[in-house]
Amino acid sequence: MAQQENQVNRDKLCCSICLDLLKDPVTIPCGHSYCMNCVKSYWDEEDQKETHSCPQCRQTFTPRPALVRNTVIADLVEETKKTGLQGAKADLCHAEHEDVSCDFCTETKLKAVKSCLQCLVSYCEQHLQPHYEVAALKKHKLVDPSQKLQEIICSRHNEVMKIFCRTDQQCICYLCSMDEHKGHDTVSTAAEMIEKQRELKEREMDIEKKIKEKEKSLKVLQQEISELRRRKAELEQLSHTEDPTQFLHNYTLLSRLSEAPDSATTAHTLPLIHTHITLLTCF
Repeated sequence: MAQQENQVNRDKLCCSICLDLLKDPVTIPCGHSYCMNCVKSYWDEEDQKETHSCPQCRQTFTPRPALVRNTVIADLVEETKKTGLQGAKADLCHAEHEDVSCDFCTETKLKAVKSCLQCLVSYCEQHLQPHYEVAALKKHKLVDPSQKLQEIICSRHNEVMKIFCRTDQQCICYLCSMDEHKGHDTVSTAAEMIEKQRELKEREMDIEKKIKEKEKSLKVLQQEISELRRRKAELEQLSHTEDPTQFLHNYTLLSRLSEAPDSATTAHTLPLIHTHITLLTCF
């Protein structure tokens, strides 16, 4: 419960523009507070208009209101930092060395939970929220956090490469398709991925088939080794035969195997010889 209350208090001291704790907080006439630089930048974009609005409630002001630092809120922010509420939040999802960090966090870098293929930016859970709430951002493609977002950007045109050139076997952007790759056999990267996945599956099945063939071959080789070991044992048994007649009789039976036979012959003949030798040595 205390942790939830601390989080609520922290959220109240966050700027709704940058979604971080207020820095140089100012309160505009409608009562909402923002970082001074955040609201300045927001209004700078509206300077071509006659009125300026609140980013949250959309109340308009004419002329542009003067911004004065709210010392009370500033003190509360500093107190929040000292009590460790912000640190506790950061520790829960602090970005480690191997993690993808949030590109929007300005103070302590938090661990990113998603990367946006449209924005080409990685977001922590807090900074990702607009992608779930703003209609235009909801259409963006979110993927697992990636440190290689720049690899999908065309180094020449600085555009996302969403086209695959089959002629040159490389990913290109739409400007490339109208320039040096004009007239080439091109498809969307999504379509090419489906085709390559099909090929990958076929190669996987082919490898699996070869594995089974090797396993079968190995099984036959193991059977042959087993038969050869049994043949060696038969020869050793014969070498210990003391009666000359038994020795010569059994030797005649084994002489046909003086050269290594194939596995089928060995498997068929050796058990018969083994039985015969055993019977003879029992007399």
